[in-house]
Amino acid sequence: MTEFTKFPPTFLWGVATSAFQIEGGASADGKGPSIWDTFSHRSGTIIDGSNGDIACDHYHRYPEDVAIMAGLGVDAYRFSMAWSRVQPAGKGDWNEAGFAFYDKLLKQLEQHGISAHITLYHWDLPQGLQDEGGWLNRATAYRFADYAAEVARRFGDRVKTISTHNEPWCTANLGYGNAQFAPGVADLKQSIQVSHHLLLSHGLAIQAMRAVGSSAQLGIVLNQWTADPATDSAADKAMAEFEYARSVQWFMDPIFKGRYPALALQGHGANAPDVHPEDFKDIQQKIDFLGVNYYFRAYCSAETPPRQPECKLGKTDMGWEIYPDGLTELLLKLKAEYDLPPIYITENGMASPDRIVNGEVADTARIDFVERHLKALKDAMQQGVNVQGYFLWSLLDNFEWNSGYAKRFGIVHVDYATQQRTLKHSAHWYREYLKQQRSSNA
Repeated sequence: MTEFTKFPPTFLWGVATSAFQIEGGASADGKGPSIWDTFSHRSGTIIDGSNGDIACDHYHRYPEDVAIMAGLGVDAYRFSMAWSRVQPAGKGDWNEAGFAFYDKLLKQLEQHGISAHITLYHWDLPQGLQDEGGWLNRATAYRFADYAAEVARRFGDRVKTISTHNEPWCTANLGYGNAQFAPGVADLKQSIQVSHHLLLSHGLAIQAMRAVGSSAQLGIVLNQWTADPATDSAADKAMAEFEYARSVQWFMDPIFKGRYPALALQGHGANAPDVHPEDFKDIQQKIDFLGVNYYFRAYCSAETPPRQPECKLGKTDMGWEIYPDGLTELLLKLKAEYDLPPIYITENGMASPDRIVNGEVADTARIDFVERHLKALKDAMQQGVNVQGYFLWSLLDNFEWNSGYAKRFGIVHVDYATQQRTLKHSAHWYREYLKQQRSSNA
């Protein structure tokens, strides 16, 4: 696919990363351990047996990485802060050396005219808080608000947006539901209670950041998908409705409607969360933007074994169906159901088994993936969805959570033995695409 899709001149173009996936510096300059430091060192948790101790060594190589971004011509960089780097125990004293790192990163971005978009929490809870119950402990939500306020106080006038959480669905369901992610718990009731505490922490953090007078736009980033029945059977339709309710609506309804969806609550039954009387009032804070991460749709089949999608456009290296139409469908569904603020597509991209051949990485499938999703995004915008920007996931190949270094999402290849960065064909394409956007709007 090579069709050019023109976007408005004010549309923001960026790339995204997360702290634990790229920074390394696991104990540098007073950083405390996070649950992912602990989890990745536990035997059998990471598929390739690796850990995040060094990752892409961004902690030491950030000037090079920002220079790569500048060379691509992006407007914006979305990244997360490591909570335990700036507050090693998750409460108590701040680590000035940790804040100094992010101050230096922001200065590099400012020098290149790249706007900063910070995520406060991308799954790396300080281990000190985990030792006190982690997100299952309601007190963690209040510690998170303290952390959010301090970041906003220090950096709130230097960044464009601050997101409270990245994909709380993953924290709850993969971290506490099936033990794939840190902290490695498999307990449905705990995962549902954790999801409530994450939402509470979001609302408390929004209030805390507003209280310190941050000028940044404040919001949250949710991973979302449509849930499509595999057939017209009543069983498949019911499964799809419940999947959408327990995933998308479970996080959207409390923020925008001040309640949990009835279908999901009914389905959770005795596992429904403990909700205090004022919780929804705290959660239902006005947000300035909604971040949407889109990778695939849910395909719901009640048959045994379940019916699989056709995958007409193939699958990514994660085994995920490539389904760009789902992005259009999702955004239109959200628009019909909620009174939405402006939206950023905060993550979209694909894992591919990339290799360097003769000094180049010819990731043509990734280029096709992004082009198709940008067209789907523009289709939604033409039907009235207010989308303000797009962040390609990811700038760099990185530590892909429980897959370790086996899966590559980056538009820049990283040789983990040498830390050599090599721009893939997709990076060169993205640079030219952004040039074309700007010239078309000149």
